[in-house]
Amino acid sequence: QVQLVESGGGSVQAGGSLRLSCVASGYTASSFSMGWFRQAPGKEREGVAAIDRDGSTYYADSVKGRFTASKGNGKNTLYLQMNSLKPEDTAMYYCAARASSTAVGSSWYYPSKYAYWGQGTQVTVSS
Repeated sequence: QVQLVESGGGSVQAGGSLRLSCVASGYTASSFSMGWFRQAPGKEREGVAAIDRDGSTYYADSVKGRFTASKGNGKNTLYLQMNSLKPEDTAMYYCAARASSTAVGSSWYYPSKYAYWGQGTQVTVSS
């Protein structure tokens, strides 16, 4: 049974930082493509960042230079370091995992490419 559990969300002022964590169980995370998505009220879920099974890292243009995705040494934890946060970063953030023998590549930001999802952690950035 694959499980993903996010933590680290909270409320910060604009310009602040947060670090989200996603602990994976039930599989070996190093063999999976993993991603971070977010969804604001009334908006579609959007890809934020991903680490592919081959180690490639992808970012949405809106977060490049501010967010960094990484995996823990044990490879079963995914992190999202978020710096210089903006009010428009306010959303529920979700961790996702893709179980496939192929890399997700340029399709990394499609939610449909990921079979497993965490419950989400709320990030609120005030101006």
